Amino acid sequence: MRAVIIYESMFGNTHDVARAIASGLAPGNVISVVGVTEADQELLAGADLIVVGGPTHAHGMSRTSTRRLAAEQAHKEGSQVSLDHGAPEAGQGLRDWFDSLGQLTARAAAFDTRFDGLAALTGRASKGIARQFNEHGLSLLVPPESFLIGKNNQLRPGEKERAREWGKSLAAAMALASR
Repeated sequence: MRAVIIYESMFGNTHDVARAIASGLAPGNVISVVGVTEADQELLAGADLIVVGGPTHAHGMSRTSTRRLAAEQAHKEGSQVSLDHGAPEAGQGLRDWFDSLGQLTARAAAFDTRFDGLAALTGRASKGIARQFNEHGLSLLVPPESFLIGKNNQLRPGEKERAREWGKSLAAAMALASR
């Protein structure tokens, strides 16, 4: 199986989750992990599974304004967060990427990172990502998943391991779907 994992990450948490998912998917599969600014139609051509994830900003997928605010937070003197290498800042995020995406044929999985709390209060970017899959011809393999961030703006303990296990479950679901 060939899988492509596309992520948008401002402070590195979503990037870390993407890498953990890849390690769970990896045994016996070809996996590419790329930031949203590097993901193009050519990369997706022939992929069996496309996994897309991003941070939850203002109850959904990021916008230019929320990425700008996150960048400002990271640049403040004494900030406890720093920008992930390749963070889109005010540039292209997942919403923009989906706007430029054509029709595809593959299985797909959506994930997000969000603050630990009730999803009704925090929102979930993964739900918007899953809706976008349908508009672009992608078939959702499993329900969207959230990985949780604590008050210190870091992944909660055990979330990377849970992401790795989710990657393994994606590989198993793909094996079943291929039968």
